[in-house]
Amino acid sequence: MDQSPTPQPPLAPPAGRYSRADDRTTDRRLRIAGAVFGVLLVGLIAWLGASYLLRETKLNGTVPTFQTVSDSEVQLQLSVRKSDGTSGVCTVRSQGADGAVVGQSDFQVPARGTTYDKVVTLRTTSRGSTAELLGCTPDK
Repeated sequence: MDQSPTPQPPLAPPAGRYSRADDRTTDRRLRIAGAVFGVLLVGLIAWLGASYLLRETKLNGTVPTFQTVSDSEVQLQLSVRKSDGTSGVCTVRSQGADGAVVGQSDFQVPARGTTYDKVVTLRTTSRGSTAELLGCTPDK
């Protein structure tokens, strides 16, 4: 007699556990969640970009030229573009040849006009080799 085991039919998974309908529902939920996340991300990027542009257009300055006058003074040209009626403060600093900050000061920008150009003097603790604008902040 042949003692080989009789072949058994393959076991089927329990009904409803691995159905294709559940995969389609899960895929649809993931697509909806991804779309909602994408829309929120685009909205956040747009909001951050718009707030940055609005903040920058109120008061925007540069230091086109500077000159070291002595070991304790740097003269610089402060040039600011702004909205009419907007006043504020621009912060300027100077560094020595070794990179250490030797002077920093705030300069008031008046509200009248749309531009402000003025040569200002920055006092330093030692000889300054640079003059840079750190930023301008509008008054509230």
